[in-house]
Amino acid sequence: MGGRPLDGMCPAALSEAGDILDSRVITLILEAEPANNTTLMRFQYQRTQDPVERYDKILDILQTAYFQHPGNFCDTLSALFGPMHPTRAKLLHLGRCVLMFEQFRQCYRLPCSVRELSEDDPFFQATFWHNAMFNPNLPAGLHILAFRPDWSHASEWQKQE
Repeated sequence: MGGRPLDGMCPAALSEAGDILDSRVITLILEAEPANNTTLMRFQYQRTQDPVERYDKILDILQTAYFQHPGNFCDTLSALFGPMHPTRAKLLHLGRCVLMFEQFRQCYRLPCSVRELSEDDPFFQATFWHNAMFNPNLPAGLHILAFRPDWSHASEWQKQE
C-alpha cells in the first residue's frame, strides 16, 4: 500500500467496558532486539534531507528484510502520540485497553496493558525512527506508548455482511 498502514494495522482503542477511546491508532510491531534496525533507520534519516529518498529507503528496508523473519518480533506493540493527543492521557489513566483490529471480515480483540516508554527505551527509539522515516515533520514532545497483549483473553471473529 505504498508504505501507508492498512486498516488492519490501525485498531480502535476501547476501554475494557467497550467505550471507544480512539477510532484509529496506528500501531507498530516491534523487534525483540530493535537496536540494529533502529541504528539503520537513524542513519538513513540523517543521511539525506530528501523526504522522497527517505521514504523510498524505508520501503526498501521494510519490504526486503525487516518483516521476513517473524521470529525476530516480540508481542509488544507501540504507537506514537503527539504532545497534546487526548487518547494518550485516557490510555495511561486506565492502564489497560482493548485494541480492536479489523481487516476485511476478520476481527480481533486484543486486551492490553498500556505504559508510556521513556526516550531511552529501545522500543521508543525504534518507534520514533520508524515514524521519522515516513514523516520528517514530527513535532517535539512526542509520546510513545507500549501495548502488552493479554493473549489469554484475546478473541477473533468473522464480521457478518
